[in-house]
Amino acid sequence: MGQIVGAALLSHHPGLMQNEEMRKLMGAGTDSDLIAGYAKVRKKIEALKPDTVIIFDSHWFTTGFHLVDGRGRIKGNYVSSEMPWYLFGVDYDFNGNPELANHINDAGLEMGVRVRSTANDGMHKEYATINIIKQLHLERLGIKVVSASCCQNCRWDQFLPAGETIAQGIKNSDAKVVLIASGALSHRFNNIDWEPVNPRIYHESNVSSPENVASDKVAIALMEQGNHEQIINNWESEYKQRNWEAFGGHYLQMLGALGGVNCKAKGTVMSDYENARGTGNVQIWFDVKE
Repeated sequence: MGQIVGAALLSHHPGLMQNEEMRKLMGAGTDSDLIAGYAKVRKKIEALKPDTVIIFDSHWFTTGFHLVDGRGRIKGNYVSSEMPWYLFGVDYDFNGNPELANHINDAGLEMGVRVRSTANDGMHKEYATINIIKQLHLERLGIKVVSASCCQNCRWDQFLPAGETIAQGIKNSDAKVVLIASGALSHRFNNIDWEPVNPRIYHESNVSSPENVASDKVAIALMEQGNHEQIINNWESEYKQRNWEAFGGHYLQMLGALGGVNCKAKGTVMSDYENARGTGNVQIWFDVKE
């Protein structure tokens, strides 16, 4: 029987893919603490020795279905359509897990949830997957990677059963899996002509609004306590209003796979809370006990 052995909520913002010199320039002399956070999470993953990582990709928007990438070998050269002047020429070559994807597809059919596998070789990858693979060295570690989409025409609460279905597919397999929710918390960009409040671009005062900072910090504290139920209870009134990245689909699917409102997994914050173009970012690891 397969199992989920760990989980994380991680930033994937493109600025982290620039060289260290540029990152320090943006940080007024000091690198983004999210980089150090990646190293801490990488050690957690190396210790657990999973064979597969599922990345809930907040940039892979699908319509009509929640999808997982069922291909066996995935390779290419990534060029961002958002910022091709610096995020380009990123080679990737990694193995997927078709067997696990098929189990997830079957679980979707059995449970009546619109979760399916797709293996179209023409699909490109999004940087919410690529950046995580690169920063965690998943290719070097030989870990298989399965991307999961965020369906753009479902209600926020429908992400939870999608995650539950993915968890059932994992149980029906023999995979040892770490889950990664790839994306930000509050996700409102600063305007194109915005001027930084703090010269350190990453500083939280540069997030799009003080209200978003306060809201994000409450959510982070609740995650540290393992009180995911409170986040769900407040979703309509609070977090939906803060426009979490991808409607919160990356976090909500991960949470659904970990038990939904019954999940008590406590988060360990692995980085400072930081700004990226106005969005709120942090690295959090969740210890999972089956």
